[in-house]
Amino acid sequence: MITHKKQITARKIIAASLFAVLPVAFAKEEVAKEAPTVVTKEESLEAYNNRMQWFVDSPYGMFIHFGLYSTIGGVWQGKPIDKYAEWIQGTANIDREEYAQLAKSFNPADFDADLIVRSAKEAGMNYLVITAKHHEGFCLWDSQYTEFDVASTPFQGRDILEELRQACQKHGIKFGLYYSIIDWNHPTQKRPSELGDKAWPGMTVIVDNRKQEYVDYQKNQVLELIKKYDPAVLWFDGDWANWWTMPDGIELYNAIREASPHVIVNNRVAKRDGYELDFVTQEQGHFKDAFPKHWEGCYTMNKSWGYKKGDNNWKDAQTIYNKLKDINEKGGNLLLNVGPDGNGVVQPEAYAILKQTAELLKATPIHKKTPQITAVPGVIEKQAKPATQKTAIDGAGL
Repeated sequence: MITHKKQITARKIIAASLFAVLPVAFAKEEVAKEAPTVVTKEESLEAYNNRMQWFVDSPYGMFIHFGLYSTIGGVWQGKPIDKYAEWIQGTANIDREEYAQLAKSFNPADFDADLIVRSAKEAGMNYLVITAKHHEGFCLWDSQYTEFDVASTPFQGRDILEELRQACQKHGIKFGLYYSIIDWNHPTQKRPSELGDKAWPGMTVIVDNRKQEYVDYQKNQVLELIKKYDPAVLWFDGDWANWWTMPDGIELYNAIREASPHVIVNNRVAKRDGYELDFVTQEQGHFKDAFPKHWEGCYTMNKSWGYKKGDNNWKDAQTIYNKLKDINEKGGNLLLNVGPDGNGVVQPEAYAILKQTAELLKATPIHKKTPQITAVPGVIEKQAKPATQKTAIDGAGL
């Protein structure tokens, strides 16, 4: 009997074979068509404020980037890449089948969820978000919808996401999951380089009019994550893809809220420039002035999000403290990243900086200023973007 998971794999193999013989000229990008108006699930201001309260009370969190890219640390065929380590498949233009072979060596036996979460708690952090699926498409959980997941690696008998969830529950901090909208492994999408184009690898192309197939796959996986792990927050990225529309994002948001009434979702579930539910995400930079909605600024602790060998561009504790203070005083939260290596170990430099920053916080506490929300956010008209402070390592990288 062929399982649902194996049926999907069979379709992937057939699709890959078809694409291999298609001339580039015929593999055209699906153009996003005008969709009927989709309305965000209704919610009273009181209900929204109650749902967001833990986020309001959580000015500081930990981001974890972890995946197959962690096993190679930003080095491909002996050559270090200049860009973010977690983007190596795209920036080094690695063939998807060759890249998928990394799963055969994925075995982070030294991953210590309790140590990571305890360190976050001791640092003064209130929540944690880990990359359940990054742009590479590899899933850190055993998903019934793909075999490109942790269950197909040597790392058997353990569930990293569940270990983290339980550790978060034990230490009293909220647990969250990151999910990428784009997917370099799924057969419905191709990187521009796979079609003979030199465009940015993040701008994937939907092939053979198979968008709905991927949208269904994505929705099924997100609902699967909710059912298995009951996250407090779902954190999306990759909304820049031009085939992903505002209605697509709102439909996914509504499905999430239907499945989990208490979960909160960042605005990149739809289009970051036009959507403000449930909170706005800033990356490697943050608002110059106070922002009147709930928001979060996420930063790397060194340069790369994913583990990168030789990345010693560490921010010192005072720099982290200053960022946290500036963000909190403008009404936002700081989500600070760590990137475990292929063995699952967070670098000692990161732990040291967290500890030193905690000492600064203890000596001089920071008081977050909370924005006063008078209406439930949602879709906004296109307008000039609020001024943003950027760092020297600004740019799309998550």
